[in-house]
Amino acid sequence: MEIELEKAYPRCPPSISADVPYTFNLEWSVNSRLKHVVQQFQEHLEKLQEFWCTLDNIDKSLWVVYPKEPSRATAFREINLGNDCFIMLSINVNDPRSLPECRFMGSDPIVNSLRKKWRRNSKRWVKDKSLIENLASALETSLPGPPDGHKNEQQVECGICYAQFLPIDEELGAKSGSGTDYTCENTSCSRAFHSVCLRDWLRSITTTRQSFNVLFGNCPYCSDPVAVKISDTRK
Repeated sequence: MEIELEKAYPRCPPSISADVPYTFNLEWSVNSRLKHVVQQFQEHLEKLQEFWCTLDNIDKSLWVVYPKEPSRATAFREINLGNDCFIMLSINVNDPRSLPECRFMGSDPIVNSLRKKWRRNSKRWVKDKSLIENLASALETSLPGPPDGHKNEQQVECGICYAQFLPIDEELGAKSGSGTDYTCENTSCSRAFHSVCLRDWLRSITTTRQSFNVLFGNCPYCSDPVAVKISDTRK
């Protein structure tokens, strides 16, 4: 926690920032002191313990592909379900065992099947069970755990098409069947992409700029600047 004292302190409360999902409403009076701020912050941390425990359990037990190094303020996880299919979970900070908001990504047939299962089974969500147990029950499948060995291998899937390799296609020329070849330079993001996929995605965004044979835009995940050449054989 960082505390910034205002000029009118202690008549005015200090400003507070911390690596938490949301900050607490500071109770302050002319008789308050910094020790009261610390006490209230500790009480706030106690309320967040179940939320953090749920996310730690997800990180330990499931194949989390994003964020790679989550902060304690992050309330979502992108999980690899296998077969190039992913689910983005948004955990309720105040009720982490409740049904989370979710979004499926991947090939249409598999995603459509998972959506049907989710709609059918989500009504059976039981708060007495862990989120992981409920998730496996709702999707009617066993959930893959973290891959053995090198964790960085989680990031080889393209952040746009969610596949490791491009399809074998003559139109792709030298890129046919290739793996990811572009990585976001933001170290807190570092998402990998096929430059072909990133180029096509940038072309679909109205804010993208082009200078000569280079497209300039923003990363689909962190919004930091990205630039990709338009030099492959596919037009």
